Order: sequence, then C-alpha cells, then structure tokens
Amino acid sequence: MSILFNVSFKKSSSNEKECPNDNLREFAMIGRSNVGKSSLINAVLNKKNIAKTSKKPGKTQLINHYIVDNSFYIVDLPGYGYSKLSKLDSKKILDTSFDYILNRKRLIKIFLLIDIRHDPLSADVDFIHFLIANKKNFKIVFTKADKLKKNNLDTNCINYFNFLKNKKIDKKFFITSSTKNIGIMDIRKYIKDYRINFS
Repeated sequence: MSILFNVSFKKSSSNEKECPNDNLREFAMIGRSNVGKSSLINAVLNKKNIAKTSKKPGKTQLINHYIVDNSFYIVDLPGYGYSKLSKLDSKKILDTSFDYILNRKRLIKIFLLIDIRHDPLSADVDFIHFLIANKKNFKIVFTKADKLKKNNLDTNCINYFNFLKNKKIDKKFFITSSTKNIGIMDIRKYIKDYRINFS
C-alpha cells in the first residue's frame, strides 16, 4: 500500500501564538538531541531535506510547520537534552516546545522520538512524565532500529516500558529507521487513520 503526501513548508514560529492561524489539525514530533528527528520527518513526508538535518545539536530552535495535502500539519518541535549547549540556551529551546505543547489547541498527537540504542535516559523519562502530568496524547517512536540486531531491538523495547512502569503510557509503539525505511509506512498509515477516526 502506498500513501503519498503532497507536502510544503508553511512557516517557522518562535512561540505558539505565531503558529499558523487556521483550523487544521497538527501532529508534532519531538525528541532528544541527535535522536534523528529531522531524518524521520523527511522519511515520513517522503520529501528529502524538507526538514534540515545537522550534526550540530540545537539546529531546530523554532516551531516548524509543514502542511500536508492541504489538510493537516506535521510540526517539527525544538528538542531537549542538548549537552553541548549552555543550560540557558537549552532551557530557552525547551521552553519554546513547552509553550506549544501546553497551549496549542489544534495539536492532536505527539510523536515522542527515543533512540532505541540507549537505556532509558533521564531527559526522555522526565519528558514522558511531563506529557503524562499534563494529560497530553503521545505515542513513542523508537528510532535508529538499524543500529541493533533484532533480538537486542526487541529486548530494548520491552525493557524500556518495564522501566517506565506507568499504566498511562500507550504500550503500542513504532520501531523505525530512516536510513532503512523501517516503520515509515506504519507511521504514515497511522496518521491517515488517526485523522479519519479523530474527525
């Protein structure tokens, strides 16, 4: 099954009030520094380099809206956990995302990207607790699946949820790799189906 999107960049915003003023629903993606967020967005939208990738942490510092099929947005949010940035700069970037997540009424789903190669990191766990505390609708997307063998991949996913021990977390997740195109079609289909069911 092929799900193709007609995609274009809409705008960048420094806060929620500057975001597009229309009634289109929004799916946001966020994750820790170097989680592969831009690469995943490019893969899901099938649009090479529409989201700019960089080896330098903190590249995404604004809220970036991409309009899809003139009917909804994919939103690229500034991430968190930038170890190479000052605490002040890291907080400023994260506050931009907090502002959007807490105040954006058109936001219907957050995709939280987590690098599956690592044990649970405090930055990710803290962010999960933030989303739960504020009753936000989110789904975990494990990235960089191509970096692990199948057995290790399955074990890491199971161990991650066992570590969290929270019944409020959606146990259905995505396993992805932008370079190997793993799980990309699953996310596209999920977005399409979710929009239909949400309407």
